[in-house]
Amino acid sequence: MRITVVTIFPDMFKFITEFGIVKRAIDSGILDFEVVNLRDYTTDKHRTTDDYQYGGGPGMVMKIEPFYRLYDEIRQKGREPFVILPTPRGEIFNDKMAQELSKREDIVFFCGRYEGIDERITKIVDSEISIGDYVLSCGELAAMVIIDATLRFVPGVLGNEKSVESESITSGLIDHPVYTRPYEFRGMKVPDVLLSGDHEKVEMYRLKESLKLTILKRPDLFMKKELGEKEKRALIQLVKELMKDAG
Repeated sequence: MRITVVTIFPDMFKFITEFGIVKRAIDSGILDFEVVNLRDYTTDKHRTTDDYQYGGGPGMVMKIEPFYRLYDEIRQKGREPFVILPTPRGEIFNDKMAQELSKREDIVFFCGRYEGIDERITKIVDSEISIGDYVLSCGELAAMVIIDATLRFVPGVLGNEKSVESESITSGLIDHPVYTRPYEFRGMKVPDVLLSGDHEKVEMYRLKESLKLTILKRPDLFMKKELGEKEKRALIQLVKELMKDAG
C-alpha cells in the first residue's frame, strides 16, 4: 500500500511515522509512506501556497497550481492514486469507509488550511471526507485519523485480523467494559463473573454489556445492527435481568 500526504507542514507527520500503527506498517514493508511539501511545487521565490479570495472575505485560500503540478507529476510516473480531500463538507468517515480505503493500493491526501483550497481542486479529487461535524485548523489532523483507522484493516499490520473484526464499532456494537488489577479500588470492584474462569459466562456477560451500552449510548448503531442468534439470546437475558432488578 502506498500513501502520500501533501502538506505545507511536513514535520507534523514525524510523530505518526515514529510511533504506533503507521511506523509498524512502514517497518513491516506493508506501507510506503511519503510526505510531500507542497511548497516544493511553487515557482516563486517566496514559495507561496495561498492568496486572497476572489470576491473578498476573511482568510486566505490555498492556491490551485502547486497541487496540480504535483498531481501531474504523479500521473506522469504512471500512478493512478485515489485522491482524498479532508474537509468538513465531506462524507462522514466511519469504519465501513476505512475498510474500503484499506483495499486501495495508492492513496493521496491533499491537506488544506486557512479557508480551504481553491474549489477547482475538486476536479482531481476522488473523495471528500469529514471526520465529524466540526472544523479543525488544518486537514493534516483529519488525514492522520483517516490513515490510522484505515491501516488497522490492512492485512498484516496488526498481526491479528480477528481482533480487528471483534472490536467496538467494527462489530456494530460498542465494546464491553474492561478491567485490570486491582480487584477493588475505593470500594469499586471488578464484576465477579470476570474472575469465574467460566469462559462461556464471561463471553455472555461481555456481550450483554456491549448490547446495553450500545442501546444507551449509541442507539443509532443498534438500530442498524443485524443481531445474530447469540446476540438475540443475550438481549433476551439482559431484558429479563433488568425486569428482575426493577421489580
